[in-house]
Amino acid sequence: MNKEQLTQLHNEIQTIIDAMAVKEFKTANDKLVNISDTIDDLIDITNDDVMLVELGKYQVMLNHLHIKLNAAE
Repeated sequence: MNKEQLTQLHNEIQTIIDAMAVKEFKTANDKLVNISDTIDDLIDITNDDVMLVELGKYQVMLNHLHIKLNAAE
């Protein structure tokens, strides 16, 4: 995992936030599930402790967005 992949994850999470902002909850939820699976896979294959911390931050953000999505639907 490298800086470019983290930037891609950041961009994907931003698209979830953007979809939520315009009340496209189905799109946001689908993307959230997809990105969550990707992060889980990356955590499984990553040995770098620094990268695990970064991925953990994204997991926390996705959990928060999931809670917000459920409240909004």
